[in-house]
Amino acid sequence: MNLIVPEWPAPAQVKSLLTTRAGGVSRAPWASFNLGDHVGDDPDHVAANRAHLRQHLPAEPGWLRQVHSVRVVELGRETNPEADAAFTREPGQVCAVLTADCLPVLFCDRAGSVVAAAHAGWRGLAGGVLESTIAAMRAAPGDILAWMGPAIGPHAFEVGDDVREIFVASHPETVAAFAPHAPGKWLADIYRLARIRLQHVGVQDVYGGGRCTFAEADRFYSYRRDGVTGRMASLIWRG
Repeated sequence: MNLIVPEWPAPAQVKSLLTTRAGGVSRAPWASFNLGDHVGDDPDHVAANRAHLRQHLPAEPGWLRQVHSVRVVELGRETNPEADAAFTREPGQVCAVLTADCLPVLFCDRAGSVVAAAHAGWRGLAGGVLESTIAAMRAAPGDILAWMGPAIGPHAFEVGDDVREIFVASHPETVAAFAPHAPGKWLADIYRLARIRLQHVGVQDVYGGGRCTFAEADRFYSYRRDGVTGRMASLIWRG
């Protein structure tokens, strides 16, 4: 298993990890460390991969049924919740989101008293999933740190006029996050879109970004690139 440890100035009691596609038992097209149980992979392989991950965590992650919504849940309040973000103030509870091109964002406050994880595809990002997560944390936005994990990069994320118009209508400054690509098509910088929206609500300390799941085929899953593929996990907890 190949893990990425986020580089950001989170408090010492805040722990975080990101999995890659390497080091598991899943076979192609999910090879090899797939953690998604909804993508057609052998359930026994997914279970084995999750059990291996569990050895590096204080508890089983609070897996979500992600639906590109803006719903945020507090871990421990629901079983198998349908949501796209989760937060907790309890030590040892692990927030987790699964991605394969969408943007995972991890959050904590400067005191390390609350942590959260959000899954932001373009629909969730435009709908306000990051803002909803910040609101649920009930911390001053200026005291919140955010880390952006690997997502589809600005040279690969093609969208149509409709997507661009949705973002620009609510935040005109996001026009700078779209580069013309073809008639009616644009290349979107999801990292820049997320930074703009976070800064708009007062979150200034934003880290990470810059990796491309589409381009780094050996390390990351990409739905846009492969169609049928696995999922990586971004995880955060209080120690």
